[in-house]
Amino acid sequence: MARETTYLELSQDDGGAHKFYEVTVDGTAVSVRYGRIGADGQLQNSSFPTAEKARAAAAKKIGEKVRKGYAPAVRGVRAARSVTRRQVTSAPSTARAVAPVLWRFRTGSSAFGIHVDEDRCWVGNQAGDVYTLSHGGEVLARYSLPDGVKCLVADEFWIYAGCDDGTVYDLSSKVPFGAYDIAADVDIFWLDIREGVLHVSDRDGGLTVIDHEDEFQWSRRSAGSNAWMVRADGDAVYHGHSQGVTAYASDGGRQLWHTATAGSVLFGWQEDRAVYAGTGRNTVQRLSKATGAVEATYRCDAAVYSCATSPDGRHVFAGDLASSVYCFDADGRRLWKLGTGSGAALSMQYLDERLYLVTTDGSLVCVDASEAAIAAARQGSVPTAVDVKSAAALPVFTPAASAAAVATVSVAAAPADGVVVECVQQGGRMRVQVVSGGYEPSWNVQFPRGIRAAGARYVVDGLHASSGGFYRVRGEIRRLV
Repeated sequence: MARETTYLELSQDDGGAHKFYEVTVDGTAVSVRYGRIGADGQLQNSSFPTAEKARAAAAKKIGEKVRKGYAPAVRGVRAARSVTRRQVTSAPSTARAVAPVLWRFRTGSSAFGIHVDEDRCWVGNQAGDVYTLSHGGEVLARYSLPDGVKCLVADEFWIYAGCDDGTVYDLSSKVPFGAYDIAADVDIFWLDIREGVLHVSDRDGGLTVIDHEDEFQWSRRSAGSNAWMVRADGDAVYHGHSQGVTAYASDGGRQLWHTATAGSVLFGWQEDRAVYAGTGRNTVQRLSKATGAVEATYRCDAAVYSCATSPDGRHVFAGDLASSVYCFDADGRRLWKLGTGSGAALSMQYLDERLYLVTTDGSLVCVDASEAAIAAARQGSVPTAVDVKSAAALPVFTPAASAAAVATVSVAAAPADGVVVECVQQGGRMRVQVVSGGYEPSWNVQFPRGIRAAGARYVVDGLHASSGGFYRVRGEIRRLV
């Protein structure tokens, strides 16, 4: 029998979806390719005992998508979503000394995404790779995502990766899944997340806010464009763009203040009472969260690509386009300037007297930022940096976006230590609620959209209550049949 291919697309007028789904039947083999329109997508292959069963399985998959709004289309007619890759340059450092680098891990592609917590370090690059490492530099695992990683953000102990394909992936479990789907007309520049509420800043100076159920809440457009900064707390959202920083009430109801900065904002950081804006005119500026007033200025020798602070704001760090990293005291006095040895730092974080950088050459760099190490570096004495290598048997995790991929084990009854959740239709929307006892019945579960189907039940290894009033999945997801 001839090979048969069915190609479907779902592209909503409001930009809420921009996806394709392609099913190919070739004898007893069925292949499914799915993803964002214009991208290669992900591929799944299945085999069946007979050609008739293969055709029946394919027809079932196609029917499910058609019922969700997908329609036959011609590949290549609709354009892919707009994606802007940040154009950066990296010149050699003019610093006389090199920073005391303890270890360096080269990811193979320019990297923006970084998150460092007490347990491990995360780095995501423009090839779609996310690696986790120990603080000692051991590579622990790799996540292979469908598109380039814009940034990594944390919400309590959940980790999310925002990608060029418009999907924000939850990396907190072994199998990552798409937790948020950004509208196709939003060209993502940066993300922040707080209590399950996602804040998206974009190329056009827009700010879009989405809740944990992946539902639109509100949006605003600031005066400038190229919004590379968004930071959120319980009181406001701080949006940095070409015309400065604008603060909005957390419910989007009103603008709280706007402050023009010395040049376009290229990066943002926040502490409890202040936000820090790194700008294209060689400065980091500290702004009061309450009023927007400029409280201090930290002057570098080139455009600032990234910045961070020690937890108490005692020290302010900055990375410029000339591959230098700086440290200032709280009042703005420069304490030191050193070369990174690995290109310009595009993002950075500080933890326990160590400064972690991700750079234009795709490296995650761990710098000893203790006073003793920096003093020695200024005199030309630095440790020999360890070049970290990945293990040959490194675990690699890829996203699951379909029932076939997620349901690693089919079970007739939930294990004693499992939690059962059910997909239910409410007011035209598909929700996921907890069926097992001991959980708040009114709370919904943040769950992969690709496997939601009315009446479907799943067992998960665990659920954790979020401070935002919903549950998040911890561990494996399996179909309950």
